[in-house]
This record gives sequence, structure tokens and C-alpha cells, in this order.
Amino acid sequence: MKIQELALNVADHQNVVWRNSSQSLLPAQIAATEENGYNIYPLHPIGQGKIHTGYPTLARWIATQALVLIDGYVGICWDEVQEALEQEFYKQGLKVKWHFTKALQKDTSSIQQLVTPFIGNEGDVWGKKCTLDITAFFQTGQLSSLAFDPAYDINIVIGTGAALTHPDAPVVYLDIPKNELQYRMRAGAVTNFGSKPGDAAAEIYKRFYFVDWVVLNEYKQTLLNRIVIMADTQWRKTIAWIFNTDLLEGIDKISQSTFRVRPWFEAGAWGGQWMKEHISALNKEEINYAWSFEMIVPENGILFESDGNLLEIPFEWMMFYRHNNILGRHAAIFRYEFPIRFDFLDTFDGGNLSIQCHPFLSYIREHFGETITQDETYYILDCKEDAAVYLGFQEGIDAGAFRDQLENSRDHGIPVNIEQYVQRHSAGKHDLFLIPNGTVHSAGSNNLVLEISATPYIFTFKMYDWLRPGLDGKPRSISIEHAFNNLDFSRQGAAVTSQLLSVPTIIEQGTDWQIIHLPTHAAHFYDIHRLEFDNEIIVHTNNNCLVLMLVEGTAVSVITASGETIIYHYAETFVIPAAARECRIKNMGSKRAKVIKAFLKDEHYIFTNITSI
Repeated sequence: MKIQELALNVADHQNVVWRNSSQSLLPAQIAATEENGYNIYPLHPIGQGKIHTGYPTLARWIATQALVLIDGYVGICWDEVQEALEQEFYKQGLKVKWHFTKALQKDTSSIQQLVTPFIGNEGDVWGKKCTLDITAFFQTGQLSSLAFDPAYDINIVIGTGAALTHPDAPVVYLDIPKNELQYRMRAGAVTNFGSKPGDAAAEIYKRFYFVDWVVLNEYKQTLLNRIVIMADTQWRKTIAWIFNTDLLEGIDKISQSTFRVRPWFEAGAWGGQWMKEHISALNKEEINYAWSFEMIVPENGILFESDGNLLEIPFEWMMFYRHNNILGRHAAIFRYEFPIRFDFLDTFDGGNLSIQCHPFLSYIREHFGETITQDETYYILDCKEDAAVYLGFQEGIDAGAFRDQLENSRDHGIPVNIEQYVQRHSAGKHDLFLIPNGTVHSAGSNNLVLEISATPYIFTFKMYDWLRPGLDGKPRSISIEHAFNNLDFSRQGAAVTSQLLSVPTIIEQGTDWQIIHLPTHAAHFYDIHRLEFDNEIIVHTNNNCLVLMLVEGTAVSVITASGETIIYHYAETFVIPAAARECRIKNMGSKRAKVIKAFLKDEHYIFTNITSI
């Protein structure tokens, strides 16, 4: 192909809508700025000369090799990557033989038959975690049939699965953050692994979650010792890359000190205005913000910085490489699954969440293939005077009558007097509401909820959604059958107050500090403390991973055992890995600081209560 034709093709690609989101694309480069509030781009410096940018630099390295395998995740725009590199090789006068793994895949109908047992019928809300290996997506025997052609300066195998074709050649792995993958999905720019474009976004996401991400994350684990270069492809016209040895140094460092994942934000039917008003870098034109993915690590990434250049890796790489550092004494239990989730639910000047529940442990394993279930808590970070949380049933509830009312509402659009069946509790700042699986619940309007939970996050059985449509104008899914297979009707009356409203107690204190225990439910495998201090406090990990957030105050500095100092601001989530051993948290504000700390209960408790993780 001539260089002029390549240039025209790239220009044509760039005229296509390739990303559908009101959120800004991560800048490829960023100047050092004075941090004075919540930072949507938490950076981890990795040293000078570590992150390289642009296709020309990558092409120069590839030109030193005879055979290179360019592998990567679903959602990569492979044609554009190949065209951009080909332009650089043309300038260098190099003759390249390209081998495309897409040509070796099974046809789309065969792949659809393979994955159907895991995604169900079109319109189904959930699927079941896939048990297939990546090789199942390729024609039998074809992966090993690609022959090295010595007539060319370079042979390049490109596409997902490239590393399967040759066992010893260097691997360049291209990845993409999960939020940007979904923005491309919504724009129709990418689709599922081995599929053609055309499916609705909800169907594509369902298959991402239950098939593509599962299969390709398992595949990533087989490449840990083979990757020479890791690359971030979230930008359209450029690329950032790093030698894996340098990346591992960065991962080693933060997995033994402290780190913060990159948050991302979404609007929703019930969304509010708190985050828009308090997080200055967010797009103020967005209709609302319902969620912040503070630490939902299947979807978050880690940002590294070198010479102002940025590179993001999906968080699973942290777990694959250094889960022992991060989880410590719980690493053998959870392995590569990060068990604790933090996110915001913003209903300030918004609406109520749906009346909902989450599946029993046995149910989520049998029906959806998950290993742990969605045991939640609501910590009230901020609220208005009229704020409330719906939690637990009224004494003597008639389950049959409740179901009849819900089904009648779903089928005929008739409002339900929810408080006839579900208790409404006034919410105050720093209250903690306990929501073990099977518990009916909802956050009312005018709350900013810090949801502290076990990691699964999409298994919400909505029973009643206040007769409102989603932001797309369509009815939101209602799952009454699933809900009634999981509701615990013993959580009613006085038992709700005694069992599901956490009562804080002081467990340690000094002259200007105290540690308050906010007990969780017996079903929760994590516990919660609040650290309150005027000046500073020493935190020991005891070989346990700690997830923290400053819930009152301006900012704190975390001084690690290595002497490094990192500043975190109000409402920012950060992690102190087990391997950090201890750190000093210093209050940088004029008033008492309050820091929430979530951590796993002891191993015996988890093994006893949650077996076979």
C-alpha cells in the first residue's frame, strides 16, 4: 500500500465517531500542577525516560527485531494500529510481512454458538462467567501455521491471540482502559471478540463482562513473563508504551507503599449534582452524575507518569503481577480478585435508587458463575436534612401482597406505596447502613453515599423503579422473579434496627485521636473503622490490605515506611497494600480529619463463612 493511501485511510478513520462520552479523554501528557482538591487523574511517578510516546518510537524498536507479536485486548482498533506502524516502516524503507490473527478466528456464527450458553438470549440482563479458553475462538491448527518469511525485513503477527503463534518471539501487548473501551462500544466503533458490529450496547457489554473479559484476562495471565512492551491505546492518534521491566519496577513500588486508581463517572436515571458541584474537573454540562467508580477494580486503571507522559494499565495487571503484595495474608483466598469495592451513589437533588436486593452467595455462584456476592454497606458521606435510606421490611409484611403490587406496577404502570412494605430510615452524615445479600434496600434522594461493598457490582435485582425511564427514555429492567428468589423476609421490624444499623464504638484512643469501629454484618467478609485525628495517626497493615477515604477534612499526607509522602484529598479513595507494613497519616487541614478504613476480616472467618472462593 502506498504512503498516500495510508494517510487517506487514517484520515478517514479519524472522521468517524469513535468515542461516545461527555467525559474528557485522558491527556497523553500532563504538566505538574498544584493539587488543591479531588484529582480525577491520580498519577504515580515512575522515573525519567520510562514512558515512550507515539508510533514512530514504537516502530523504531520493532525495527530492531526480525519477528514481533503484537497482541492485545478486545476493543483495540487493529487496522489503525497497523496502518500507523506501516507508515513509519515505509519511511524507514523497511519491508514488513503482516500476519493477522483475525483471519485465523472461527467465523462469527460459530463463535456466537460457543458463547451463547454464557450470555443467554438477546434481552437477558445477565449471563454466566465463561469457562472457555482463548484457543476455542480460533480455527483448529491455524495458530501454529503462520510461517516466518525471511524475504521480509520484519515479520509481525498482529491481533488478539498473536502470542499463541510463536512461543519465543517478543510480545508487545496493547491494552485499553475499561471506561474507554465502553465509550468506543457506545459509539459503535468496536464490538466483541470475534463478532461483527451491530449489536446493541447492552448486549455487547454483557458479553464483555461474562465472556471477553473473563477469557482475555485468563489469557493475560499466561503472558506475564513473555511481554516485552506494554502499550496504552486509549488515544486515537498516538500511543504510550513502556518496557515491561520498567513497568514492573513501578508496580513493585506502589504495591508496597500506597496507590489510588483512576476514578470514572457516569450519569444515571436517579443521578444527582453533588459530584458535579464538588469535583471541579468534571464536565458541568453532564445532566447528572449517578456513580463514581472510585475503586471498582474490574473497571478501573492505574496511571503512571514519566517526563509528563502518561500511561494507564487496567488494574488486573497489578493483581496478576503483585497480588501477594497487595492482599498479603488473604492473597491465597482471593488470588487475582480484589475483594473490596468503593463507589459513590449521588442522589443530591436527584431521585431515589430503585427498590432492590442482591443475590445470595449460592445463587450468584449457581446462576452467574461468580465466586463472591454483593454484600454492601451505605456510608453517608454527605446528605441534606430530608435524606433517607430504605432498608428492611415492615413488621409482618405480606410477601405475596408485596409481589402482587410490584407486578401490577410493572405491568400497568401503577405506583406502589413502598413505605407500606419497606422501612424508611432517616440518614445522617457518617451513618453506616448494613446491606448483606438478600436485603431489600434503596438510597433515597439527597444523599451522597459511599458504597463499601464486596467487588461484584452488576447483580442488582430491581423490584420497583418509581415508574421512571432510563436516560435513554426506555423502561429500566425489573427483575421481580430473581429478587423474590433471594429476598430475606426475616429482616423486618425491629430486627432491621438491631441488625442492619451499625452502632459505632470507640476501640482505641489517645490525646488527639481515636479509632471508631463501625461493625458490619456477620455476612460481610470485611469490616470498617473510622480513624479520627487532629494531627497524625500511625496505621499498621498487619499484612492486610486497607482501602481508605478521607470522609471529613481537607487533605491528608500518607508517609510510607520508605519515606515517600503522598497527598490525598477529601473524598479520594486510596489503598495501603499489605506489604506497606505501616504508614503515618498526617492531617493537613485545620479541623479534625476523619478517614474510613475498610479491611478484610481474618482468614478463618472468611474460610468458615465463605467457602470455596
